[in-house]
Amino acid sequence: MTVPARVSQQNPRALTPLAESIARLETDSDIRFGTPSRDWTICSDLLAEPEAFDLWRKDLAEWMVEQYGESDPRATAGYIMGWYLHVPGYLAGLLFHTARRVPTLKPSDLAFHISSDGRPHPDGISVLSDEFACLPDDPASNHPAATVVANEAALASLLRARYAAHAAQFVASFGQVVRFGRRQLWAAATDMLEYGAWAAGRLCGDENGGVTDAALLLPEKLAPFVSASTLHFTEEGWKRKRNSCCFHYVLPDAEPCTACPRTCS
Repeated sequence: MTVPARVSQQNPRALTPLAESIARLETDSDIRFGTPSRDWTICSDLLAEPEAFDLWRKDLAEWMVEQYGESDPRATAGYIMGWYLHVPGYLAGLLFHTARRVPTLKPSDLAFHISSDGRPHPDGISVLSDEFACLPDDPASNHPAATVVANEAALASLLRARYAAHAAQFVASFGQVVRFGRRQLWAAATDMLEYGAWAAGRLCGDENGGVTDAALLLPEKLAPFVSASTLHFTEEGWKRKRNSCCFHYVLPDAEPCTACPRTCS
């Protein structure tokens, strides 16, 4: 099921400011604006039918058997938990870092595409609404789709609130079909908000800026998130302390992820 993007401009063929920001992104994944094709999934559709996560986990389990000889229900749940939350987290981080703009992040306004070649992970994100928040000096601050906030701290707070609202719906939906508790689910939401900002900075060749953005988004432990940003500088560069686990390490002959909270000190 797809829905048309809500375009505020009188000329529907003209790019809206948010669409222009998305068009300027240079990423390895497919990030687009507007109604996707039928093989894309609108986030609200998936969250409305929690059982659909089981179908996604089944496809992932088949891939794991091909790669590792067997699958594990903890790993299929852990992978999909992180993959799903990466969709709003990474998108928000990219637009915040590159344009100081924040889309709505509502589940009904985001869609994603699952790779049909190999590992069934999200390889595309689509934004379905042109609404965005921005700073007073944004060149499109007078656009009908714009909501202007006072400063960067206020914009980061709004991003955090919009992401939290989306994550809360995911926690309520996904929590019905997995054995993870709310703390584990919100730990993953915290990780993906921090990682989205950090990854955006690294992608743009400005890792320090990504770290700064993460600190703006998670300046302290703010409910429902489980921690402040954990990014810290080491002899090997910037590192973070993850709050959640994808359970990759339980697969046969699989090496633990970097900074795995269950196996690393």
